[in-house]
Amino acid sequence: MSSEMYERMRSNPKFQKLVQVRGRFQWTLSIIVLVMFYGYFLVVAFAPGVLVKKITEGSMWPIGYTVELFLFIFFWLTTLYYVIRSNSEFDEMRADLINDAQMMEGK
Repeated sequence: MSSEMYERMRSNPKFQKLVQVRGRFQWTLSIIVLVMFYGYFLVVAFAPGVLVKKITEGSMWPIGYTVELFLFIFFWLTTLYYVIRSNSEFDEMRADLINDAQMMEGK
């Protein structure tokens, strides 16, 4: 592709929308993951007694294991959600943008 075509794509409102929507989505997921990840480690560092408590009376399963398991599953699901949305919505927006640029180049 030529640099003129890249410039047309960058000036296309669909490109601006793609950058805005994808960027907002990525930052939102990043903030959620970082808050949960570092929040857990802050609890480990400053209140480890909370994680040692058992889930129920007489149980051998501590709250810390449950939180760790939840975080592990949550991070995998977050990644899966990002991949699914990226491969559907964002790829469709990108393909539409490329089609517009190719149509403009053909004129």
